[in-house]
Amino acid sequence: MRGDVLDILKIDNYEFIKVNKNNAAFIFSTAEGKLNFNKSTPEGIKNIEALKKWFNLKEIGFLDQIHSDTIYIYDGIVHQGDGIITNKKGVGIGVFTADCVPVLMLDEKKQIIAAVHSGWKGTLNKIASSAIDRMMDEYDSNPEDILVYIGPHNRVCCYEVGREVSAEFLQDPLYGTDNVIVNGKLDLEKCIKRQLVNKGVKEYNIQAVEICTYCNCEYELHSYRKSKEFSGRMFSFVYLLD
Repeated sequence: MRGDVLDILKIDNYEFIKVNKNNAAFIFSTAEGKLNFNKSTPEGIKNIEALKKWFNLKEIGFLDQIHSDTIYIYDGIVHQGDGIITNKKGVGIGVFTADCVPVLMLDEKKQIIAAVHSGWKGTLNKIASSAIDRMMDEYDSNPEDILVYIGPHNRVCCYEVGREVSAEFLQDPLYGTDNVIVNGKLDLEKCIKRQLVNKGVKEYNIQAVEICTYCNCEYELHSYRKSKEFSGRMFSFVYLLD
């Protein structure tokens, strides 16, 4: 990650990638120790609950993800959507991924946090932009005060897409002139950064964990494209520090 030092946090047999920044903690789980947050399984539910103990949190907020651009203010209910926002301390809010892009945000001045799940559909529908809009509407956030951390995902080195998906991105006015398709591979990170900068987020406030879920050899990570139905899920989340 450019500009910040990644800490590897070890809990039991598990590993998390962690960044502390301006009264918030940004956490990206790995698959070390076969850690799995698939909430459709008893194991996944147990691990989600265990996050409270591991990180000293009161609540964990998450969604039934549907590859949308729908954003919710955290209210303790598991809604259908792909973005979640809160200003509550002691609450970790996060998203599940296994190749899609986790995007974690912090409004430094207003102390607002957000977590976004952005696959190709969500990216095409500009869910990161929608999250910034919601932070502005609900909390009067200034995009210039927002820090963004883009987590491990299937990066442009490996993320092959078909002609129809390529065409949709190339025809989009925001993406079409920005070389987001490279040799038939889609650069989701570049698209997300383009959304954020277009909304007024400073480019130097956008940091990326430059790790590919598909080809990296340094970390154990879940990848649906690699393991298909046998893939687990990672959980990326952010919380405000007391």
